[in-house]
Amino acid sequence: MRAPPAWPGFRPLAVTATNQESESVASVHLADPQGAPVPPALPGQFLTLRLKVGDSAPPLLRSYSLSGAPGAGTYRISVKREPHGAGSRFVHTHVHAGDMLEAAAPRGTFVLQPGESPVLLISAGVGATPVLAMLHALAGTRSGRDTWWLHSARNRAEQPFAAESRSLLAQLTSGHQHICYSRPGPNDVPGRDYHTQGRLSASVLATLNPPRDAEAYMCGPAAFMADTSAALAAMGINRVHTEIFGATPAQTPGIAAMPPRPPHPPPGAPGDGPQVSFARSGLTVPWAADYASLLELAEACDVPVRWSCRTGVCHTCETNLMSGTVSYAPDPVDDPAQGSALICCSQPVGDLVLDL
Repeated sequence: MRAPPAWPGFRPLAVTATNQESESVASVHLADPQGAPVPPALPGQFLTLRLKVGDSAPPLLRSYSLSGAPGAGTYRISVKREPHGAGSRFVHTHVHAGDMLEAAAPRGTFVLQPGESPVLLISAGVGATPVLAMLHALAGTRSGRDTWWLHSARNRAEQPFAAESRSLLAQLTSGHQHICYSRPGPNDVPGRDYHTQGRLSASVLATLNPPRDAEAYMCGPAAFMADTSAALAAMGINRVHTEIFGATPAQTPGIAAMPPRPPHPPPGAPGDGPQVSFARSGLTVPWAADYASLLELAEACDVPVRWSCRTGVCHTCETNLMSGTVSYAPDPVDDPAQGSALICCSQPVGDLVLDL
């Protein structure tokens, strides 16, 4: 059973510094307001922030990967500014040292596993963020594991953590890196800034010939991960862990797959019950007694969900409960892990936030 979150709900964290990692990626350093060490995160986990963007606007819930060294006593998140991203725009333009942000405890199962096998840390763009935390963990222990840092970016101006990743790799007894630029800038120098012009492709991986017994950790755009996963599988590398931005894919047995739709408020008149927030989907709606379960509400909103039994038996629907409490009807056969809820048979007791 996984460990429960380090604290329930949201707590304030102090912004101690911000810095620009590339033209589009900025980092925010967070600490306990009283100066105590924050609970350590596992390398690869993320923080969910509750951003208060205005006096009358509802808070935004956004999840950002931790990019700093696990166990450092503080947290660092790194955020790419998206053209139409309200959360990332707020972080880039309104968050400064001295501010306070509300954060849920570190969560996520995309984490570096112990062992001695070679490690492939593969990323594109801001997808470098969680695997950089893994590189920090390996460097912090002077790991002897064969470690490969494989990254794809547009150019040097758009590559975050270039100097930091090189420094961390230098601390390892067996560190390798290969950087691909799809559109090198006029001042980008092959061999110094990057190794291959183009994307990190199957042919590039074949040339690099990474060890077949490696464990791969990969984060980036969906198309990049699909192509790279297929390339690794073709090479015989099958232990591949991936991190997906946003909601996880739905799992709905017995129902034909439908094209995904953006999450939206449910049809009909809004309910008058507690506020239910779907953190990954960026949606908050009031609960209505017409729904038998949180699962039914999520489905009405086209929030991607995972379920099988719908009666509290199989735990397929188990979801991180980031804030708030639930009641059950019917009662589940076995209780979920601490800090989680079975959405197929639960209802909100008050305002709550789900990791969906």
